[in-house]
Parts: sequence; C-alpha cells; structure tokens
Amino acid sequence: MTEPIPTAPTSSTSSPEEKGPAPLRRTGAVARMLRMPVATLRVWERRYALTQGQLSPSGQRLYSEADVRRLALIRQLTELGHAIGSLAGLDMEQLQQVAATHAELHAGRPTPPEAVQGRWRLAVIGSTLAQRLDKPGLLQRLGRPLQLLGPFENIEQAAMALKREEVDALLLHEPQLHAGWLGALESSAPALSGLPMAVLYGFASEAVCETLAAVGISLLRAPQPDVVILQWLRGLVALSSPAREEMAAGTVLPPRRWSDNQLIAFANQSTTVACECPRHVAELLMQLSQFERYSAQCANRNVADAQLHQYLQQLTSESRQRFEMALTRIAEHEGLIAEGATSAELG
Repeated sequence: MTEPIPTAPTSSTSSPEEKGPAPLRRTGAVARMLRMPVATLRVWERRYALTQGQLSPSGQRLYSEADVRRLALIRQLTELGHAIGSLAGLDMEQLQQVAATHAELHAGRPTPPEAVQGRWRLAVIGSTLAQRLDKPGLLQRLGRPLQLLGPFENIEQAAMALKREEVDALLLHEPQLHAGWLGALESSAPALSGLPMAVLYGFASEAVCETLAAVGISLLRAPQPDVVILQWLRGLVALSSPAREEMAAGTVLPPRRWSDNQLIAFANQSTTVACECPRHVAELLMQLSQFERYSAQCANRNVADAQLHQYLQQLTSESRQRFEMALTRIAEHEGLIAEGATSAELG
C-alpha cells in the first residue's frame, strides 16, 4: 500500500527582528537535500523551468526555501509515478491537490479484483533484487500492477515453489555466469527456462554472453540502477498489452506512409534546418522499414524463435510509426505538406 505523501515542512513564523532573510541555497545543496543527482535537477530546470530562482554573481542558480519545498513535492510525486512534464506547470497549491488526491486514492482502499487479475507476475531469484523492486515509486512508474514471486535463493527452489503458479517473467541475480549455466537452468527448471528473463550478473565471458543473448535472455551487467531494471520490465509489460495481444492474434501491422523513393528524395532536398536531422530521420525510416521486412522473413527453429521475431517486427513497426510522425513534423516545418495532413507526397 502506498503511504500518503507527507505535508511539506513549513518554517516557523518569526518577526524580522528575530530572524533575518532565509538563506539561498545552491544547486548542489538542494540536490543533496532532495536526495537526487545534481544532473537530474539541472535537466529539470533546463527543460521545465520549475523555479524562478535567482542567480549568484558567478551565474549559479540559487534556491529559496519556497523553491526547495516546491521541488521536494515534485520529487515525491515523480517517485509515485507522475510525469515531470505534467507537474512542471502547476503551482504549489495545485501540486498539493495532486498529492492529496493521490493519498486519498491509496489510503486504506482494497485492491480491486480486476487489478489483481491484471498483475504482472515476476519471479525473483536474489533477495537484494526483491528489495530493490519492492518500492512504491518504482512500481508506480511501471504502469501495471506487479506481483513479486519470491525471492528465491536459487533456480531449483524457484522451480519447486512455482510448480502450480502462473509466471510471466523471471529476474535473476548471478554473481558469475559459467559455460554450463544455461544447461543447468534448462534441466533444473524447464518450465521457467522458456520464460522472458533478465540476468543481473557480475562476471561472464564474452562467449557465454553471446550464447545467452542468442536465446533471448536479457543481460544486465551489475551494478545497474533501478531504472534499467524498470526499463526491462516496461518492455515486457508493453509486449503483453492488449494491443500487442491483438497484433499477435493476427492483426495486420500498419502500412508504411512513404516509399523508399520518397524518403530518398526527401533526404536529398535542401532544408531550412541548420543540421542534418531531416536527412538522418529519412534514412532511419528506410532502415527501420527494411528491418521490419527482414524480421518478418526470418527462419524460425522453434516457437521461441517465432515469438522473438514477432516481437522484433512489432517493436520495429512501432518505432517506424514514431519516426514517420517525426518526419511529418519536419515536412510541415519545411512547408512540404499542409499542417495536419493525413498523407504526404515527399518525392
């Protein structure tokens, strides 16, 4: 259960004679107070202008107590899954309302049955991994309820405990991966070895890594921050979404918007943008389209191969559609197509 967000601290009132102006703090000090990287705070400020802080004579940003309280609340809300972009334009009163609404939604309410049914079931081998994943902020950002199974000390224990359990994916911590690791996994836990899995490992030879990667196992070289594990989980959750399930059932992938000839013609045009981005976007679109066709034609040795190629084709199709949106934006900027047009002639 997510704990209610604590109210931001307020300073005690005092007369000007008793207390002078509150000190201004530099970026590094504020980042330490908020327990976040200095680089993250600077990116937030550069992209979203979260505060109207003063500048020191040397050009460094200075924060007041009000600025720090606002940033602390934004930091808490992002850890609970709210996007920084959706919070940046809110004033302190609006941020506190978001926090209060969030607390009301999670205070003492039982998990609805449909949420339990939609949980992503992740088996975890390694106690430290389970501790890292069992964080409300991390799970909120996943976007889907996560049920942790375990942690288990080893794969054999997991196989015994999960005989009658439905498992969606497997996350393991292995200090060392040796040449026989995959064979041992397949023999001791055949039901688990075919699941999507990631291994957070300490040491392994290049040959072992190539073998594991070839069968679709995600390799995460330790140490890795929590966000890397979150990205892996997000990829799996996205793969299991209703839209992907429909696509797996035979839904036709969206067709290309432009042919290779149109993209080549666009890449060779002069643009008003003072860089090579338009040409690079067109070239990336051609490469994505080519790989999309290639992955659809790959030979499959077994069901796992077919699922992997289907996943690659679907993911490439989604990436291709995003870059088509990017090229549309560029074409509109250059006046090659009307803004909001549903089709475009780039050639």
